[in-house]
Amino acid sequence: MKKDISRLGLSMTTLFERILSGDIPSHMVAKGDGWYAFLDIFPRRAGHTLVIPNRPAQRLSELDANELGQLMLGVKEVQHRLSQHFDTVDFTVCVHDGPLAGQEVPHVHVHVLPRTTDDGGRTLMAMWPHTPASEPNHEALAALANRLQDV
Repeated sequence: MKKDISRLGLSMTTLFERILSGDIPSHMVAKGDGWYAFLDIFPRRAGHTLVIPNRPAQRLSELDANELGQLMLGVKEVQHRLSQHFDTVDFTVCVHDGPLAGQEVPHVHVHVLPRTTDDGGRTLMAMWPHTPASEPNHEALAALANRLQDV
């Protein structure tokens, strides 16, 4: 299991920092103020793009409001470019926020995948097929929502 070195106060250059510095080549899709977008080298489908902030941060919560806004503008620009090429307006947009969430590179990155008819893609529910389907427990959901609002 990979260690979360950010909690240990250690620092190492991530793969994405090396891409940003030009030490590792990438296939740029677009770049803007505070962000860079490039094709994933192990794409789930053609056009699978990663959008990253220029400043290294492992989690979204480590980015300030301006950085988050710029990152989302990057996602929007990538969607525009992909929609033109793939003739679609539908996308799967995903963030793995930390190692327990499946993040493999400790640098915030947004996956943007163009979706087209019969692309073989799956829904979010299909990613966790063993989650039992049942009637919603609105009482438990309301209690949790209230607790979260009080945080």
